[in-house]
Amino acid sequence: MKWVIAILLLICWSETLLSQTVTVVDRNNLQPIEHVLVYDPTGSVYTDINGEADIQKFSGSDSLAFYHSFYRELRVAWRDLAAENFRVSLRERVVNMNEVVVAASRWEQNKQEVPGKIAAVSARDVAFYNPQTAADLLTVSDQVFVQKSQMGGGSPMIRGFSANRVLIVVDGVRMNNAIYRSGNLQNVISLDANSIANSEVLFGPGSVIYGSDAIGGVMDFHTLSPLLREEGGWQARGGILTRYASANEENTAHAHLSLAGRRWGSLTSVTFSKYGDLRMGSRSHSGYRRPDYVERIAGRDSILIKSDPDIQVPTGYDQINLLQKLRFQPAPNWDLSYGWHFSRSSDVPRYDRLIETRDGRLRFAEWYYGPQEWQMHALTLRHTAPRRLWDVAKLTAAYQDYRESRLDRRFGSDILQERVEDVDIFSLNLDIDKGLSERTSLFYGGEWTHNRLASRGEERDIVSGTAAPIASRYPDGANYTTAAAYLSLKSNLSPRFSILSGVRYNHIRLNADFDKTFYDFPFEGIRLRTGSFNGSLGMVYRPTARWQFHLNLASGFRAPNIDDAGKVFDSEPGSVVVPNRDLASENAYSIDLGIVKAFGDRLKIEAGGFYSLLRDAMVRRDFRFNGQDSILYDGELSRVQAIVNADEAWVYGLETALKADLSGAFALRGSFTYLKGEDGDGFPLRHVTPAFGSVHLMYEPEKFRSDLYLLFNREIANKDLAPSEQEKPQIYARDRNGNPYSPAWYTLNFKAAYQFNPRWQVTLGIENLLDLRYRPYSSGIAAAGRNVIVGLRAGF
Repeated sequence: MKWVIAILLLICWSETLLSQTVTVVDRNNLQPIEHVLVYDPTGSVYTDINGEADIQKFSGSDSLAFYHSFYRELRVAWRDLAAENFRVSLRERVVNMNEVVVAASRWEQNKQEVPGKIAAVSARDVAFYNPQTAADLLTVSDQVFVQKSQMGGGSPMIRGFSANRVLIVVDGVRMNNAIYRSGNLQNVISLDANSIANSEVLFGPGSVIYGSDAIGGVMDFHTLSPLLREEGGWQARGGILTRYASANEENTAHAHLSLAGRRWGSLTSVTFSKYGDLRMGSRSHSGYRRPDYVERIAGRDSILIKSDPDIQVPTGYDQINLLQKLRFQPAPNWDLSYGWHFSRSSDVPRYDRLIETRDGRLRFAEWYYGPQEWQMHALTLRHTAPRRLWDVAKLTAAYQDYRESRLDRRFGSDILQERVEDVDIFSLNLDIDKGLSERTSLFYGGEWTHNRLASRGEERDIVSGTAAPIASRYPDGANYTTAAAYLSLKSNLSPRFSILSGVRYNHIRLNADFDKTFYDFPFEGIRLRTGSFNGSLGMVYRPTARWQFHLNLASGFRAPNIDDAGKVFDSEPGSVVVPNRDLASENAYSIDLGIVKAFGDRLKIEAGGFYSLLRDAMVRRDFRFNGQDSILYDGELSRVQAIVNADEAWVYGLETALKADLSGAFALRGSFTYLKGEDGDGFPLRHVTPAFGSVHLMYEPEKFRSDLYLLFNREIANKDLAPSEQEKPQIYARDRNGNPYSPAWYTLNFKAAYQFNPRWQVTLGIENLLDLRYRPYSSGIAAAGRNVIVGLRAGF
């Protein structure tokens, strides 16, 4: 028996001797790091998905080096590795000149080779800053301004453009559809911030790669995806999150589960959020307070006085998000994946409409969006193998179903009006990457989309229950089709000089027939056929490893969609927008310059400027309908307006950013954005935001991360407000002359996270520490007052 035990011990000792594994983790969150290069002069290995690498072949080395482009390189003596049980923790780089981005070409590229500005938000930052929605996630970059008409909203503004002049892309599929409007949008909140693996914002025209709407920029979201194992059986990973925020009594619960096999993978994600009414700050600008609200009591609308005028009633809503992905790899060079996204909100009160007054009293008893529902099915086939026409080819077929509705009832009325839109969106994308040489790559492909719209209107007596049809918002049965082909060439002419150029052609068809039951339209319908060529040429010059200069010339366009050409709706009190069948595309021409300077690995400064010219800009102007400048709309005489092609508009801006790795575990970063823009008549543009910026002081020792930061906005005086904004006095403060303006504001904020072990993390945040009362530019709702956020995350 003793001999048997001795033999077993010898076998175990031999296996230990012949195999030694090192595990590499993130210093802050203790999570394993994949693709870390472990090397010495004799050779190298990479860590796997578990952050592990077999280093037995280095057993004779004095030390090993650990390198990853996102982390500071570390060299560790072998005896120290043994003392730490072969566990190594790496600190994330503050200054990084080797980032990888996708948005520029739909394929991974070194950011140093991209002649433009791209801002990224990682899943790590999402977990730390705890944004409530995908709109809030974009603000984590500190370089995207977000407007909100209601709490269940968020309209990104990028370089003076917003709504249907910026493009949303999800897992390679365009989300913009035929009824994306020029006014502020809330569609981005259909995405779940907790299931996004990474997101990038491409600043400036991106029409060569992405097509229509990519004038101000592109928001490229990539959601969590299934993983595969190189060897072994099935592996399960997952995580849960629970979060509470005091300002709107948010309660969020999230869970995701990943199953990884050698050929099959699965990813499931579920998030549910419930938000109460939002409390604004208690200091400064008391004019934002609204002391009263409407409630129906005993069959009559009654105006009640709130017990706390800082609580904005009603603003609460809830939302559920589901995500299911499957992945199958039948052979090493073939990859098939399927994704299903689903999002549904409750009714969302339109707060900016609920504070409108007429003759000294509230105009509406009810105004809310019905449940906003979006789902997408996407099937992607990827082939990776050197061929004459491609090295990597990706084909994505997708179907989206989007549903929205608007319901309103005037104060004292029993009639509730409802308008419902349902859009089916079909799309097909082909993207190809072909390496022509070691220095040159060709990206090309095509896109086809088809939108089919169902639109209806109804008014209902809330007392008797009787219902009758009313004019729909859009022509029912309208359709919108696009087809495009693109080609882009990237060439590193030398180690110091790169170019990226491209062309794209788009063809657009729009068909809409008008129902004359409610309005005597002067035409039967709209038949739009148009096309657009776009191009870009960019250059990057790197005189040294620490200097980078870029210049980019690009054009973008936006074709009229059904919302532009065919809607009938009340754009603002006393005005109604009518269809315009003569509407044409608008085109943007942009020049972008930038400089990046790194001082060693401790400091990086970025500065840049841009100028964009928008020709044939689609804007709202006074119009005539059957020769009349006013018509009755929903029983009210309203001034007629339409979307028309104006002469031109222009926007220019300056952008700066700084990152500094200070002594010890401290770091500093900041950014500043200044914009200016006017139309051809010299009036300010609606979506040109005030100058804004941020300053962050971060402290990140082992297991802990904290950030004390300042966010700020400059003032927009009354004379600098767009005419359409001057006509919304209910959402603005009043200056000394009683005119609406957008005051300057700042907030002091603090976030912290502590990682107990690789599985458990607790986060704490306090936003708006000084409890200031402010309303971001053009927003219909005041921002949150002092907001305490507590979150608990667990992983397995």
